[in-house]
Amino acid sequence: MVDATTRHKALSFIDGSSGYNQIRISSKDEECTAFRTPKGVYCYKVMPFRLKNAGAIYQRAMHNIFDDMLHKKVECCVDGLVVKTKKREEHLADLQIVFDRLKKYNLKMNPLKCAFGVTS
Repeated sequence: MVDATTRHKALSFIDGSSGYNQIRISSKDEECTAFRTPKGVYCYKVMPFRLKNAGAIYQRAMHNIFDDMLHKKVECCVDGLVVKTKKREEHLADLQIVFDRLKKYNLKMNPLKCAFGVTS
């Protein structure tokens, strides 16, 4: 991550709000997540943290969503994003593109864990 952000004048760190829980499970796969309680049998409709491959699924989703921007303007790490810009005056435009993409896919971020316009 450090190497990927060198020579960039502005960085913004955006934290995914319960990132894994924003990925919907297809209806045909919901029964694979079934669990029993004294009150009945339930299954997840969104991806829980405890699924073995949850991290890989989340990363794949982020890579699909930001495919054209990865390693150029965006880096994905765990459940967050780093938006990086080589020219500080272009940073707001790059952030707008990222926010538009997040809105398109109905992904929520945690503003309390974000840092914008950090210099490297």
